Amino acid sequence: MRNIAIVEDEDGAAELLASYIRKYAASVGTEFNIVRFANAVEFLSDYRAVYAVVFMDIQMPGMNGMDAAAELRDRDKTVSLIFITNLVQFAQKGYEVDAVSFLVKPVSYFDFSLKFKKALDVYVMNEERSFTVKCRGGMCRISTDKLMYVEIIAHRLYYRMIDGDIEVTGVLSEAEKELSRFGFLRCNKCYLVNPRFIIGINGSDLQVGNATLQISRPRRAAFLSELAKWYAGRGGDE
Repeated sequence: MRNIAIVEDEDGAAELLASYIRKYAASVGTEFNIVRFANAVEFLSDYRAVYAVVFMDIQMPGMNGMDAAAELRDRDKTVSLIFITNLVQFAQKGYEVDAVSFLVKPVSYFDFSLKFKKALDVYVMNEERSFTVKCRGGMCRISTDKLMYVEIIAHRLYYRMIDGDIEVTGVLSEAEKELSRFGFLRCNKCYLVNPRFIIGINGSDLQVGNATLQISRPRRAAFLSELAKWYAGRGGDE
């Protein structure tokens, strides 16, 4: 059963969205667990990456929905986000935090159903290529579509994303077990690399996004062999 969050300070608006979710669930023969939060602070307090879709009102007292969404993305790169707003111009900023779409009040069921289906589809697609890690404040969900490489520095793991870093306590060998199923490769004792972001190799220099990493001499032969197999396995992808 998918979890759906409604972050909305107006009781009537929150109940309308909940009724639409139940109506949609009945139409497709499924069920959703709906959790309503009256404000952004309550939602983000002890956040767990367990939601498929978050409906986020932009205009709320205290922390507004846009600021809340930015903090949400620090913890969860995969959840589908739909903004609720009275003014379309506010919603345009939503794409800066990878919002799937936005709904303008008063929300119609037809508009809701189209965008909710899209959000669920996006989540399912991302879920297959994501994983969770323990981080400060709870659990973080990371999409491998945005993870360029993992680096270990003084017993801290740094997940280097295209849109920022996530820092956690851990060991690289455990991360390697988790990420091997996504094709990540070890180029030396400090790095796990996502082959999708490899731009080029020049000697022992490995260009990954904007970063230049080092391929260690002991790992070089195995790394290049594994990388060649990865490229061969992609077939016609991209």
